[in-house]
Amino acid sequence: MGRGLMVYTNIQEFINDYERESQSTLKLLQVLTDESLKQEIAPGGGYRNLGDLAWHLVPHGGILDPTGLKVEFPEAAAAPASAGEIAQAYRKTAQSMIDAVRSQWTDADLQRELNMFGQVWKIGLTLDMFIKHEIHHRGQLTVLMRQAGLPVSGVYGPSKEEWAQFNMESPTV
Repeated sequence: MGRGLMVYTNIQEFINDYERESQSTLKLLQVLTDESLKQEIAPGGGYRNLGDLAWHLVPHGGILDPTGLKVEFPEAAAAPASAGEIAQAYRKTAQSMIDAVRSQWTDADLQRELNMFGQVWKIGLTLDMFIKHEIHHRGQLTVLMRQAGLPVSGVYGPSKEEWAQFNMESPTV
């Protein structure tokens, strides 16, 4: 296990972290517009756009599949054309994730080991990687939101717009 990775040993600790992180993600998703979903990552497309990335933030299984956790995931594989649908799907799936962890696992389950990507991971580590995966893509989302001309809310501190609401200039780096 590398630096910066943790193994959750307590269900409530994970739920507290995921509730906080998912609220930050949902806050950003609620700003998206249907038009902004078309914002390309790079000119000419071919990979993903903002809508695809936003939809990728909605849990669809993936890293959680080997854990056996039963979560209500959206059925649609492709991103909807509606920003509201993406935000609603995220809200519903994040709550389903919290409810599933709370009802299906105990603290002892977090110590169970599984084969993940050819490595042995405890479920508690898998949950940490799940959250870090979301944080990583949420950062990418904020860049695309800026490119699309959308306001960005602060996650771990005030955004440019929030500094302005405080009648302060955002710090320079």
